[in-house]
Amino acid sequence: MPIDDLKGRETWRIFRILSEFVEGFEELSDIGPAVSIFGSARTSPRNKYYKQTVELSKLLSENGYTIITGGGPGIMEAANRGAADNGGTSVGLNIELPMEQKPNKYQNVELNFRYFFARKVMFVKYAMGYVCMPGGFGTLDEFFEALTLIQTHKIYPFPLILFGGEYWAPLRDFMENSMLKNNAITEEDLELIQVTNDQDEVLDIINKHRDWKKDQVERAKTYKELDL
Repeated sequence: MPIDDLKGRETWRIFRILSEFVEGFEELSDIGPAVSIFGSARTSPRNKYYKQTVELSKLLSENGYTIITGGGPGIMEAANRGAADNGGTSVGLNIELPMEQKPNKYQNVELNFRYFFARKVMFVKYAMGYVCMPGGFGTLDEFFEALTLIQTHKIYPFPLILFGGEYWAPLRDFMENSMLKNNAITEEDLELIQVTNDQDEVLDIINKHRDWKKDQVERAKTYKELDL
């Protein structure tokens, strides 16, 4: 293949990437306060975590939060389902994969992505907090990327919640007993993560962050008006 043809393909890929950002920004700019929920695509509707995710999503939706997921089956479906059944805004950020990922039917705002990095920006940009239900590599990928961005002050901090203490206990133990003990992370880094089994606690954490964020916005407006 001629080199010029390769360059042409790369140029069109850039346009495709830009289009995913533009479409995402336009579609999600008015969704209001939102919570991104992650978890395994392989979780059965009979699984306790699926049921708890439906309940948690419904609770968050009842309290005015849009729910954002990866749009697939399993935990993602459960989260979209809880919001949709409650009449809330249920966003699915679907990704093209050769296996496993098929859009669930509980999305009333649906976006499709080819590139993971463009999709990840949407999760972070519009989230008031992250809730990670039990999941695999994809869930950990989203969790650790957000954690790293907050740790390195690349984005403003927001709640990072691991739901399911029993499931996440080995990960937490590894962080404390290996990473912290070997000075790979600090105590302050660990404080960025919250682990719970309580749906009401999740809501309380998110609400407190929302109130804090509102206060910061009001203060910024005041300073601007006073020309300080």
